[in-house]
Amino acid sequence: MTRLGTDIDIPSNADTGRGYLAVPVDGRGPGVIVIQEWWGLVDHIRDVCDRLAREGMIALAPDLYRGDATADPDAASRLMMDLELPRAARDLDGAIQALLGHDGVAGHKVGAIGFCMGGQLALDAATRNTRIGAVVDCYGIHPNVQLELSGLEAAVLGIFAEHDEFISMESARKLEADLRTAGKRADFTILSGARHAFMNDSRPDVYDADAAARAWSQILTFFRAEL
Repeated sequence: MTRLGTDIDIPSNADTGRGYLAVPVDGRGPGVIVIQEWWGLVDHIRDVCDRLAREGMIALAPDLYRGDATADPDAASRLMMDLELPRAARDLDGAIQALLGHDGVAGHKVGAIGFCMGGQLALDAATRNTRIGAVVDCYGIHPNVQLELSGLEAAVLGIFAEHDEFISMESARKLEADLRTAGKRADFTILSGARHAFMNDSRPDVYDADAAARAWSQILTFFRAEL
């Protein structure tokens, strides 16, 4: 399928990062930040941006690894653990600013969606940046990210898997309970039979088409209601 997007420069404080921007055919729509898994800014994340653009949203995925990407789990783990979180936070803030500055983006807030490592980073970004109005955490995990929920204003949709080898159902439910106890709007789904990364159709070992379709429908409904 033809790509809708292109790689762009993204100002990040006094630095410059890169990212992939996908825009609907009519050039207008709500903005959504898409945050990578531990693999990097790979084709799957570009595909997510393109799919959002086909649904009428302007999607931007910042390259948090600054050009590094891998298909090897051990290398991906090292990249995730070596990620400079303060710089990643600046890159995400820069991406949000760039998206809100796009002529076609409607509204004064953006959505954020992340997968695996990116799910945790999406939620963390929303606790720091009130320009995020809706956040989707897809089976999010990063052992070095501690959430400060007091700053969160966005509604949260959590998408998790019953048989996730990294995140237990109990951990997912605890996060949902913590959000609600803190007075935040949160709605979590744990999809029966699914494994970690079940939405990644480039990984036949874990991809679950039925679970992915259910999750995608929830994600679109959520963003359309909140943005």
